[in-house]
Amino acid sequence: MNQVDANLQRRRFLLDSARWALATATLAALPVSAMPGPRDDTQIVARVRGGRVRGQREQGVHMFRGLRYGADTAAYRFQPPRRETGWRGIADALEYAASAPQTGADGPGSEDCLFLNVWTPALGDGGRRPILVYLHGGGFNNGSGSDPLYDGSALCRRGDVVVVTVNHRLNTFGYLYLGALGDPRYAASGNVGQLDLVQALQWVREHAAVFGGDAGNITVFGQSGGGAKIATLMAMPAARGLFQRAWTMSGQQVTAAGPRAAAQRASVAMDAVGARDLRALLRLPAADLLAATRTRDPSRVESSALYFGPVLDEVVLPVHPFWPQAPAQSASIPMVIGNTRDETRAFLGNDPANFTLTWESLPAQLEKQQFVDLLPSVVIAEYRRLYPHYSPSEVFFAATTAGR
Repeated sequence: MNQVDANLQRRRFLLDSARWALATATLAALPVSAMPGPRDDTQIVARVRGGRVRGQREQGVHMFRGLRYGADTAAYRFQPPRRETGWRGIADALEYAASAPQTGADGPGSEDCLFLNVWTPALGDGGRRPILVYLHGGGFNNGSGSDPLYDGSALCRRGDVVVVTVNHRLNTFGYLYLGALGDPRYAASGNVGQLDLVQALQWVREHAAVFGGDAGNITVFGQSGGGAKIATLMAMPAARGLFQRAWTMSGQQVTAAGPRAAAQRASVAMDAVGARDLRALLRLPAADLLAATRTRDPSRVESSALYFGPVLDEVVLPVHPFWPQAPAQSASIPMVIGNTRDETRAFLGNDPANFTLTWESLPAQLEKQQFVDLLPSVVIAEYRRLYPHYSPSEVFFAATTAGR
């Protein structure tokens, strides 16, 4: 591609992003009915591949919460996702469904967690609106697309777009690598959380017309762990062609876990929960398996908790996401990369001492939190050269953010 063509392509991308979508071709609409209901406004019904679902319309936005895009994973723990079973009658999609098993505010969750949520201005109207699929943060360990923070109503109204949020398997349920045990059924176990996202994107593409969207104009966007999931998807052959744009915010994934390290972590996790073999691991209650996430990781200085994330398994993920180069399969996907300035203020700012650091106390605190194996004195000297007006605490937050 010559420079003129490259510039033209960039202009077209920016124009398309600014206008969201200019296409007006008509898509065949599936039957949709409406009925009065007890909710805020009007209940609505749409047909998806599993059967009919009941949502609601509020302030001009059609909302469907807790749409099933996969079967309950409890029966095939650590295996790739399977399609949902169809149902008779009309299934309610009025409330958020379960998140993945996890500790914290979004827990305890359930292994039956393959659900997504949709907000759209219209149903089956032939409108080819851009579809924005948001992947939640929380690393690969916790979080939920059902968090009220991710309500897509405002974005849907403001941009005339379809907004989707997703729940998928996390932590030990989504990224425990058992491929080293030799059972082919679990060769992909270290990446089944990513395969859940692939299945969700396939569902979104399949149902684009139902929700007034354009199957050829899907953007994935996410913050923190959500951005890292997107970077990983860009290197996964199974995700090829499922999205056309990517926006990552404060979450990049340059390298995945190596299979040896991932297998070692799996061994540590199994020891922690008293599972001597795969059969015992499969019999464990979900709550007991979740306890493995609190085990100390012997190989990572930056966290006391055992790390679970995508694995370079040669099955689902054949290359590192962005090392030593960007993934060839995604060369045509425009990507926007951003980072929250001084993001570590959000979780290191709880310690008042970090706001009163001196040049004498800074090196020790930085060495403990910077996550990059560099001499603190070198890091500090460079920040002082680049930003001579920074205080010791400002250097601390800037460097710890960059180091992550």
